[in-house]
Amino acid sequence: MTKQGFYPALGTPLDDTGHVIVSSLQRHVEDQVNAGAAGLLVMGSMGQQPYIANSEPVKIARAAVEAAKGACPVLVGVMDNSVGRVKERIGQLAGLDIDGVVATTPFYYPLTQGDIVNFFTALASYSPYPVYLYDLAVVTQSKITADTAARLMTVPNIAGIKTGDLTTARVLSRLKPSVNPEFSIMFSGLDLFDTAYGYGVRENLDGMFSCTAAITSTMYKALERGDSESAAKSLDDILLLRDTFVEVGVFPGFTHAMNLLGFEGSFHPDYMQPIDPARQEKVKARMQQLRLI
Repeated sequence: MTKQGFYPALGTPLDDTGHVIVSSLQRHVEDQVNAGAAGLLVMGSMGQQPYIANSEPVKIARAAVEAAKGACPVLVGVMDNSVGRVKERIGQLAGLDIDGVVATTPFYYPLTQGDIVNFFTALASYSPYPVYLYDLAVVTQSKITADTAARLMTVPNIAGIKTGDLTTARVLSRLKPSVNPEFSIMFSGLDLFDTAYGYGVRENLDGMFSCTAAITSTMYKALERGDSESAAKSLDDILLLRDTFVEVGVFPGFTHAMNLLGFEGSFHPDYMQPIDPARQEKVKARMQQLRLI
């Protein structure tokens, strides 16, 4: 079972040959732990999991666990396009002291809801680690509906869900006490974090937290003390930087922001080009405005 608070979906710093820069990743982890992160997602969508070379995932997971030093749970993305391929990814993590694995639905062909149940049930039966559902229909083509998630809540070793669908989060929150009190609901709809908190969804997960640690910490402290106005202001600041990334190119913009924060490496897929100097200046100016640098 995870705990209440914010969960950054960490970026993955890679060098020019596609290998993880361990020192940069570990500083990244330490930065989030020091900011009060309730847990960490390594190799989620912001962490380039689908793009990373097969030689790197175990090194990345091990580096994150070592840097976290047990201060908070570490979840590891294992997304792929078949039960067999995800099992291989999980098997490679054997012996690492992680707290769970996170998988989307397969993302090449659309799935039926029955396919989704079969997929996650098979993973839960195989995995030595708790399995977390990752509802990311905008990428995978296949949504995990609230009814399907409710069904999967009853499957042993399925420990939670990451979803940006507020309706799904609310439905599962109502079911949780009677169906599976240990089930974790991590909401990832960035624009509605403060609203979700008001509905009792107290675990928020997003990649933007990776480069806004100070603002995120302030937001969550405000939420905890019931200061909705201050929380909304912090969320607006995070959204302002997110919108700047959208303007300049999300992943290359994220890379430049992380570099400005002192984290070496590329945080975007290898087929994307770095942003030009004019766009770099836009990102820098926004981060200065938000007092992140």
